[in-house]
Amino acid sequence: MERTVPSTASEEVELYLRTYYSLLRSTADVQIRTLEEVHAGMNSLLHPAARADTPDMAALIYSLLRLPGCMPRVRRVLLGQSLEVFARAGYEAVESWEAVSAPARRRRCFFDGHETLACFIASRSDIDDVIPLLTAYQIEWNKLHRRLLRLPPLDWASLEADAAQQTLSETLKISPDDLARLSAIWGETLLTNLQQIAASPCEIRVQLLSGSLTEYRRATNAWWENIEQAMPQLRHRPVYFVSSNTHSLTNLLSGYALRNQERLVRFLGETQNASLLAEWQDILARRTPSSQENFLYYALKKFQASPEGRPAVAEQLADERSCGIHRFPSEHSFDVEAQVIELAKLRPAWLDPRLCAGDLSFLAHSEAFILNIDYPLGLAAYNLLSEVAEQVGKILGVYVMGKAAALNSVVGDVMIPNVVHDEHSFNTYLFANCFSAADVSPYLVYGTVLDNQKAVSVRGTFLQNVHYMDVFYREGYTDIEMEAGPYLSAVYEMYRPKRHPVNEIVNLYNLPFDLGIVHYVSDTPLSKGRNLGASNLSYFGMDSTYAASVAVLRRILELERRRVGFEAGRSDVK
Repeated sequence: MERTVPSTASEEVELYLRTYYSLLRSTADVQIRTLEEVHAGMNSLLHPAARADTPDMAALIYSLLRLPGCMPRVRRVLLGQSLEVFARAGYEAVESWEAVSAPARRRRCFFDGHETLACFIASRSDIDDVIPLLTAYQIEWNKLHRRLLRLPPLDWASLEADAAQQTLSETLKISPDDLARLSAIWGETLLTNLQQIAASPCEIRVQLLSGSLTEYRRATNAWWENIEQAMPQLRHRPVYFVSSNTHSLTNLLSGYALRNQERLVRFLGETQNASLLAEWQDILARRTPSSQENFLYYALKKFQASPEGRPAVAEQLADERSCGIHRFPSEHSFDVEAQVIELAKLRPAWLDPRLCAGDLSFLAHSEAFILNIDYPLGLAAYNLLSEVAEQVGKILGVYVMGKAAALNSVVGDVMIPNVVHDEHSFNTYLFANCFSAADVSPYLVYGTVLDNQKAVSVRGTFLQNVHYMDVFYREGYTDIEMEAGPYLSAVYEMYRPKRHPVNEIVNLYNLPFDLGIVHYVSDTPLSKGRNLGASNLSYFGMDSTYAASVAVLRRILELERRRVGFEAGRSDVK
């Protein structure tokens, strides 16, 4: 069907995209400074004060959280899909460089210790992410640099004292709260980094070593081969495909945290976590309606991040393997961990109690796997699901669970779409989502579930402005994310004999497998500022994550119960 949704293209955003893609075709380095004006002219919702003289700390902090901590030393960024791509460009040993990472973005990066950062990319979406991040970072660095230049030389030693923090805030024209957030990110290197900002402007260069579709496909194939070599059974077994995260499904299915409850609570009592211990006591006394299970999953994360808890990481991995949960970190390519879960080896007595509806003895007769991948970025979703669909025995279900921005709800809510407009293919997909509010609401304590929503899959987090959002909002699109559209393009090709169309309304009803998409709200972009991970969701943010995860796993267990011939306990499976 022909597309009837009005054009959403923003001329400013399109100009920005055309500019950096044309520059990246060059075999020479591209200076980020050549993009600063067109970046600022985009009027991004994430960088509204790009042209202001005063720092836009929300944009800077957003960028810092998604770039490696070595960035103050970086002056050159290389983008490539695989070790072969880097080797052909003369960088044969990038994996011997220092492995570096960002707090809020999964991307394999290596720093040479001098000035060069090598980043592995999985799709065009990584470019649409990295380039705006680098540009925003450089613009804001240089604002701070110019401000420091206009002032008398600072006594950096005196700024070590807490009492001098107000002076530093006034010097930089940033709020004490923003300074505290900057200090939390940079830690002990705060003053060293500020001294470096004062000493020199930021002048980053970037080079795309290969932008070919072939290289993205090769990288995706290498990712899959790493999994298949360890689990060749996947080629002949039925699979439930899940795109979520690396913790929620494994916690729910292994029961490791629940079986170590005493150990975790004792840890809270012995450390500086008095508020968390009080929260636990309030949960037990029913003064707080929170989930005991969710709390223990969060406590496990805190415990394993502590010196005394680090040995528990290996212990948990061994425990997971004993009940059929296998983890496969990425090797030599982009960073998307996969988990293969053998349903027949799960131990019903260990499962999260929210999953234990009816007799689970049927699991022992199942030959199916759950293939869970750490949700990728943008177009990588299309590449990965297409690869999986080509390689496994049979896909029984596709379930997508991830973060989204919302125009009509608050952080912690859950949104369930049945319409997705994809800004990559310009298709609008209509589909029967297997989930409804009733599937998630029983497990959500603090938020609200909104089903029958309309979602839009955008090309990048910076690539939106007020005009862009206004068009969608007027058309009833309230769920803003990056992966659903690419996944649905792959779904189309899984049951139709041709490549997905472009710029059409596409009917995905009556699929030969199950399909469900659930988004939990992580930010509200129209608030203009502290959004999209400027601060983490903390323990309470787990409420919506685990409510969605429980719904996904209950759906899989229910379908598998029916598939292996057992009574479902209810006659209607949606």
